[in-house]
Amino acid sequence: MIGRSLFVKHVAVPSDHGSWVFLLSPMVIGLFLGGRWTVVSLYLLVAALSGFMVRQPVTHAVKIWSRRRSGAELPAALFWTAVFGGLAALHVTGLIIRGYGHLLWLALPGVAVFIWHLELVRRRNERRQVLVAMLATAVLSLTAPSAYWVGTGTADRFGWMLWALVWLQSAASILYVNLRLTQRRQGFVTDLRARATLGIGAIRFATFNVVAVAGLAISGLVPGLLLAPYMLQWVETILGTLRPVKGGRPAAIGVRQLLVSILFTILFILAF
Repeated sequence: MIGRSLFVKHVAVPSDHGSWVFLLSPMVIGLFLGGRWTVVSLYLLVAALSGFMVRQPVTHAVKIWSRRRSGAELPAALFWTAVFGGLAALHVTGLIIRGYGHLLWLALPGVAVFIWHLELVRRRNERRQVLVAMLATAVLSLTAPSAYWVGTGTADRFGWMLWALVWLQSAASILYVNLRLTQRRQGFVTDLRARATLGIGAIRFATFNVVAVAGLAISGLVPGLLLAPYMLQWVETILGTLRPVKGGRPAAIGVRQLLVSILFTILFILAF
């Protein structure tokens, strides 16, 4: 009976399944571009995954304390907080012992954004917070330079460029998904100008990404082929703006963007 009360899936596993790609895509890119996988890479991967997972039971506990969920699930929330927190602490210790304790500074922005998120949860105002989501993806994108630096063994400047590159795509993805969800809520719009007006923010961001990467490629700082994954997101944004979503489940929107993000990750790695 006790085991059944602790092993509650929605308490332990993040319900926003599409958010996984915002952690795993930067991590995979950083690991491949770093060129060398070691035990330290494993420490980093498990620490990042554990830190990502712990937000679900902690958020659930805050919902319980703010009387949004049943108190009967508090033991499960505390149990999984301890499990994921313990795993994170264990592998962070491994990073410190191996001489990579300086990477912990990159976790500080994540703590600040998470506290902000928890306060919004307490106030029952966490839904459709685009700015918070974009800041959260900026934090998750820090796994790219972390994995890259672990692989190369040196914290060179390219790691920061890598962070900016992967975050720009994640931010564009957040804006695009928000656009698709807005289209779903307001219903089908026949007027082309109204569609374009609704999607102009997402289009501008995706266009900026393409122009910025093109500029870096011309300067010789990145391969020219790196334009391909950003063009993929740009085309998807244009098509999504001109062809609004018609009903359906929000999960379908997330799955499509997940596929786009997977393709982005593959093309990004191949470009280098």
